[in-house]
Amino acid sequence: MSAQARRLWLGAGLALVLLVLVLWNLPVVRIALSFGAAPEIEADVCVVAPPTPYNPASGLPLQAARPVPADVRCPVCGMYPARSPDWAAQVIFANGDAQFFDSPLSLFMYLGDVARYSPGRSADEIVAHYVTDVPSRSWVDARSAFYVTGSTAKGPMRAGNLPAFASQDAARQFAAQRGGKVLAYAGVDAALVAQLGGQGVHAH
Repeated sequence: MSAQARRLWLGAGLALVLLVLVLWNLPVVRIALSFGAAPEIEADVCVVAPPTPYNPASGLPLQAARPVPADVRCPVCGMYPARSPDWAAQVIFANGDAQFFDSPLSLFMYLGDVARYSPGRSADEIVAHYVTDVPSRSWVDARSAFYVTGSTAKGPMRAGNLPAFASQDAARQFAAQRGGKVLAYAGVDAALVAQLGGQGVHAH
């Protein structure tokens, strides 16, 4: 074999070795190519859930509780409140817009930081709060309702929920059967909401 032929074989061999090395180290190559690129930013919000505008054709008063649309999502956890009618909650803004929640807990989390879950909105704009009375599945003013914490009941998020009741007696009967402590609206404070919120996957 001539010297020129040997050089050609050596060149081809080296090229093959280099190709194998490149293919073998593709992850390294990708990392090297991406070095210095802008890092991905984790989204702080699970899902975009804009308020639902008031529909004059509904015939309902501007500040009245309304049925939960099937396609709306909870701004706190991203679930569909219409799929959990026993637990659903809602707030009404001064202009009639409504925000729906999968559970009373999500409602309380929302009220604790409205601007976080509905950018551009504030708690001062909220004119009504409603939760679902467990026994009747009807809407009740959240501020006059009673809640049970620490029961065996598992709501939409499977942990940390606050079933709501229109009367204290109904809440006590529930607690006697399922365990837990009865609280008025004012008793559901920020510390309890933070504790219960940490038990589920509501965090953003």
